[in-house]
Amino acid sequence: MHINDIAFEGAVPIDSYGPNFFRVEGKVHTGPMLLIEAETPEWGGFDDIAPLLALKDRIDFIVFGTGESLAYLPKPLRDALDQAGIGTEVMATPTACRSYNILASEGRRVAVALLPV
Repeated sequence: MHINDIAFEGAVPIDSYGPNFFRVEGKVHTGPMLLIEAETPEWGGFDDIAPLLALKDRIDFIVFGTGESLAYLPKPLRDALDQAGIGTEVMATPTACRSYNILASEGRRVAVALLPV
């Protein structure tokens, strides 16, 4: 088997995650985490909509990790993102981490908003 290195041009991958933490570039983040390119802006979870809307001109969509299992986004959040023209993909946090890493390695205009497992 031949394994290729993945290049993240302008973005960084999620290295790992666990109970109430995420590791990005060796730095541990606790609680909810927002990641875009190589930045981790403050984000307080689904009720904290402003940081997500601030990404409007930088991304096409946000991958949401809803914790250990898949859950719906709250209606006020969905409506605000729809109105701003920001697409959403919702999945369990482990799947969201993997999906974001793939999309970021492809150079996609994507952010990830994660609730911890």
